[in-house]
Amino acid sequence: MFVTRYNPYNELRGATKGLEIFNSILNNLESNREEGVIASFLPSVNTREGEYAYHIELDLPGIKKEDIEITTEDNILTISGERKLKEEVKEEDYYKVESRYGKFSRSFTLPEKIDVENIHAESKDGVLEVIIPKLKEEDTKPKKIEIK
Repeated sequence: MFVTRYNPYNELRGATKGLEIFNSILNNLESNREEGVIASFLPSVNTREGEYAYHIELDLPGIKKEDIEITTEDNILTISGERKLKEEVKEEDYYKVESRYGKFSRSFTLPEKIDVENIHAESKDGVLEVIIPKLKEEDTKPKKIEIK
């Protein structure tokens, strides 16, 4: 039988090395996230429920309505698009060009009693509002169908 002396500092050295590896992974994730900001865009969203409709508002400054797509499929509303901004400043002894771009996509599960056929969207001052009308109570009541 081989006998070794217990040294608690050996375990601390292993833990320190593990923390260094973990720190390295976190630093890599942080740098990748910062680089990803350039290539992606996540617009701010506000949702609210009104008496007759649900409202979804997205902040999309500088994005043309032609670059936005709104779809519904399997009870999910998806708003996606692409931001393309190019800012150019020319002065006598100064020239600056900044480009910002990125694709975005936001999805929302729709409530059950809505009028999918009459969903519409409006864009004003960089804010896109999607209006999802609720079904009227008379539309949701059971109806008797006469047999002819």
